[in-house]
Amino acid sequence: MPVPARKATNDIHVAVYSSTLDIPAPVWNVWRRHETQANVMLPTALSARARESQGAPPTPGQFWIALSSLQSGEVSVDMVLSCTEWAMGTYPVFIFCNPSVTDAMSMAALNARVSMLAAELRMRVPVERVYSVFAPTRVTKLFARLWSNITGAQIEQDPYYSAVLTYCNRQTITRRRQTLVHDRTYTLRRADEADASAVAQLCKGFASTSEPFTLSDDGALKEARYLIRNRMVWLHEVEIGGVRQAASIVATTRVSEGVAGITKVYTSPEVRKQGCAERLVRHVCQHLLLYENKQAVVLYVAHNNPGAAKVYHRVGFQGLSGVAADERPAGVEDWLELGFLGAQLGHW
Repeated sequence: MPVPARKATNDIHVAVYSSTLDIPAPVWNVWRRHETQANVMLPTALSARARESQGAPPTPGQFWIALSSLQSGEVSVDMVLSCTEWAMGTYPVFIFCNPSVTDAMSMAALNARVSMLAAELRMRVPVERVYSVFAPTRVTKLFARLWSNITGAQIEQDPYYSAVLTYCNRQTITRRRQTLVHDRTYTLRRADEADASAVAQLCKGFASTSEPFTLSDDGALKEARYLIRNRMVWLHEVEIGGVRQAASIVATTRVSEGVAGITKVYTSPEVRKQGCAERLVRHVCQHLLLYENKQAVVLYVAHNNPGAAKVYHRVGFQGLSGVAADERPAGVEDWLELGFLGAQLGHW
């Protein structure tokens, strides 16, 4: 059952939903209007709703906190905080911000709203559950400071992830032909069960670059099997002299009606500098946009990974030109993940 919405100061209301069947239409509508920014949250909610619609109970400990206010006399859903999980463990606390409201919001107004989210979350979870928060940068910084103040949790000195949210669509994706090496054959396809071991090795390699979210051999195999079973992972093979090798993977674990999120791109160190990642990312994006009729493909690229940014820019992802004078398109924005010492680490 939803917690009844209650009024706070300045006509700000908060409501908590432990079942997606209780999430009201205005929340679903704002997620869908801003589907790229909601990619960290909407796909999980849709999956939960599909299960619950078939009679499954809500996942214990999983909930969404929606915050709304009056804007020009109309009710606006300003923010939604999610506390959710998936097959590999608990997710960070995600915070979706309605850009049509929060982009122009003063720091005082933003602080009031984030304070409410932090206070509501504190009443519902142990401090150890919140191992990190991932949201637009200024919201993450606000939440982390407020959470630390009310719980005593210490913020990790170094961010877990500092990245830009970017997208490509049918208008921006490039159709470039890449140079092929004469003695090599490339195969790009969805991975199947026979690829579990190879995909697991690449999953573990990716995780090794994503501290603190590393994987054991068993954990990597579990993730690989989950991705393959749910048709979420694509494989780039290279064959040289009759010997075939798994070169790259691309995973798409967050998919909603109109937007697919690329959540993992990794190339084996042995076959780098051959264009494998670019070739596979473009192939996956073209499939999602042209054959699965997605309106956009989104991904996050770390600020400290300019090589990856160049690859995605060549594919057609926006706001990654590297030219300071270039204006960022709407929908391209900085996100930040800050961690908390002593919390129970999940995985994503």
